[in-house]
Amino acid sequence: MAKLDWGENLNLKISMLPDSPGCYLMKDSSGTIIYVGKAVNLKNRVRSYFRDTAHTPKVAAMISHIADFDILLCESNLEALCLECNLIKEHKPYYNILLKDDKHYPYIRLDLKEDFPRLYLARRMANDGARYYGPYIGANAVRQVIDTVRDVFPLRSCKLSFPLKKPVRPCINYDMHKCLAPCCGACSKETYHTMIEGVMSFLNGNYDQVLEILQNSMQVSAARMEYEKAAIFRDKIKDVKGLMERQIAIQTDLLEQDIVGIAQDGLDAMVQILYVRGGRMLGGDHFLLPREGGEDPGDVLFDFLTQYYEAGTLIPRHVLVQTLPEDAVDALEQWLRQQKNAAVTLKVPQRGEKHELVLLAEKNAKDALEKRNARSTVQEERTVGAAKKLAEILSLSQYPRRIEGYDISNTQGVLSVGSMVVFIDGTPAKKEYRKFRIKTVEGANDFASLHEVLERRFRHGLQEMEERKAQGLPPEGGKFSDLPDLILIDGGPQQLRFARDAIHALGVDVPMFGLAEREEEIFLPDREEPICLDHHTPELQLVQRVRDEAHRMAITHHRALRGNAFTHSQLENIPGIGPARRKALLKHFGSIKAIRAASIEELMAVKGMNQPSAEAVAAWANSGEERKPVIPTSAV
Repeated sequence: MAKLDWGENLNLKISMLPDSPGCYLMKDSSGTIIYVGKAVNLKNRVRSYFRDTAHTPKVAAMISHIADFDILLCESNLEALCLECNLIKEHKPYYNILLKDDKHYPYIRLDLKEDFPRLYLARRMANDGARYYGPYIGANAVRQVIDTVRDVFPLRSCKLSFPLKKPVRPCINYDMHKCLAPCCGACSKETYHTMIEGVMSFLNGNYDQVLEILQNSMQVSAARMEYEKAAIFRDKIKDVKGLMERQIAIQTDLLEQDIVGIAQDGLDAMVQILYVRGGRMLGGDHFLLPREGGEDPGDVLFDFLTQYYEAGTLIPRHVLVQTLPEDAVDALEQWLRQQKNAAVTLKVPQRGEKHELVLLAEKNAKDALEKRNARSTVQEERTVGAAKKLAEILSLSQYPRRIEGYDISNTQGVLSVGSMVVFIDGTPAKKEYRKFRIKTVEGANDFASLHEVLERRFRHGLQEMEERKAQGLPPEGGKFSDLPDLILIDGGPQQLRFARDAIHALGVDVPMFGLAEREEEIFLPDREEPICLDHHTPELQLVQRVRDEAHRMAITHHRALRGNAFTHSQLENIPGIGPARRKALLKHFGSIKAIRAASIEELMAVKGMNQPSAEAVAAWANSGEERKPVIPTSAV
């Protein structure tokens, strides 16, 4: 399968995908989440979207709109599934049509207010005082769990409403030892609720007792050579371990909490916050803290939390933090309560489920920090690193902090313009860009036009430097006074010679080179043979970015002038005919052709016209003067 080029940002993210369960969020060019998915292995799953291979029509349509993606790491496949459910409900992505219905993720409901509680399949959680467990992967999974529970704990499954007016005859489940038969008074409430405590322990994930009973039953059946029965118990053990996988992504007690973790690399720190609202993990945010990578993580998190929660409106009911100074927990908790003006609990869990949650936040923080560092490294290679490498290739004595690129654009010598773009530390500095209208060159002469642009740029620069020096100001900050360390000319040896002559005439000597577009060859003033660089190197890509930006700016400026020229009314060239009279003439006659054919008397009949203005229009019409372009005076 071929690998496609999705751009630097996406290619970097794709290359750094981890071998971990989690969720991925596909985004379009506007940042809108268009698809949410889960994966046992994010690296394998997400990469499959970005390969040149066959996809279904729906997936192909979705892929065509992908501009970016984010990931959230999880600890298990079931956790990723539940997080996927929450993210879909929160963001309602366009391409997740089949995953929006709550019935895909059912729960087990246990109402302790009943005299003799039983287990229900519930499609939705409700704040009704009942206990909810799950969600599970479909209704069948719920039924398997309920059947497994009832194999060990003889719960009632009937729909009788207790208390009964009088006892009734027990059903066959009592004879099969699958029910304690509270319907006939065979067990008390106390006995039944003692059993319910074991059920709740099992549903909360403490299923050692159930596994022990099932394993003993399997061994007994195998010893009796009842292998089919033993196989049934074996499968139940497998189901218990799979279906009761420890749940982290969704809490079922409608919690509202933030989970805060931190990762450090010795230089910087990354803080990750996971948001749980209504018992559901809805996503998270990460925050880069420069120069905090070597500080104590507890101190960093303490300072971060006081700034993050300073407004008070975002503070949840519960906050779990990876680490804090020992003497700071009580004070920070009290401060959070004051900020929220309500009860807040702050914990630094050391074990159990809450500890697993902060470890998950830490895992996501590490992933975000690794990606940020990789992006920073690539950015460094493409900007400052590329400029330094270019200095070595061109044998420059110093690193070219400021690189200027020049280009010329015209249409058969008409409306010639020049552009100057500036890259500082390998990055475009658009406030430093300048435009030039060619004033002294007639016709399509790019060589002479380049000479004029360079001569005017450096003449302005030298004059401005003297003025700023007299005022005690540094060169930087003026319109032209910050001179370049390196000049790029869009063209070959001839263009380069004219540009060099222009600055030498002013007594200035700045290193420069030309870039010929056809073969991307670099030409130096004193070297006959061009330099050919690998097209995949950052230094050539930097040079190409400077050249392309200069070309884009020149073309854009030229098109704007050309558009102004072609929309210029011929009537604007007539002395004494202002906007009001032009509008009145066009309204009265309907076209330029009709105005040309009109007599002086007909022209004077137009509102606002007098004899001198009518004679001026008639003179213009008789002269046959063609439309002339308007030359804006705002350019340099």
